[in-house]
Amino acid sequence: MTKPSKLPDPWDAEALRAGINGYGPYTGANIEVMHVAEDASEVRVSMPLTEANANLVGTQFGGSLYSMVDPHLLILLMQRLGPGYVVWDKSATIDFLRPGTTTVHATIRVTEPELATIRERTAEGKPYLPEWTLEVLDDEDKPIARIKKTLWVRRTEPAAPHVA
Repeated sequence: MTKPSKLPDPWDAEALRAGINGYGPYTGANIEVMHVAEDASEVRVSMPLTEANANLVGTQFGGSLYSMVDPHLLILLMQRLGPGYVVWDKSATIDFLRPGTTTVHATIRVTEPELATIRERTAEGKPYLPEWTLEVLDDEDKPIARIKKTLWVRRTEPAAPHVA
């Protein structure tokens, strides 16, 4: 049984932003989605250092740093590819580069060339594992953490025939 998507239908970037900002793990860590692009190409998030997301030594908790970027690629791809695709998170790794001691932020993007590659690689119905490298930056735009994410994407409907 396939569960229905919880994405706004029709797509509403502002409703999605508000919904994610009300999501318990985000409110608990004080993560805020600052912007969702109307064309579903970009999400910007931030998180101030507070008691709610500080670790034992008083810096940003690693789980909160990862949570900042976790769902957004999947959401953007689901919207941009449409209902003829299945999109799942496959894997992620995080490299902690330096302690987060200020407000941190990240921008998550899905570009047109990335979409074209995904469509091409999944046209025959085979899964494709696209990868992204995302950075969480401090208030001076210095990298705090680097996250590598791999998604699993498969086309579920036949691609339209190419007409020359």
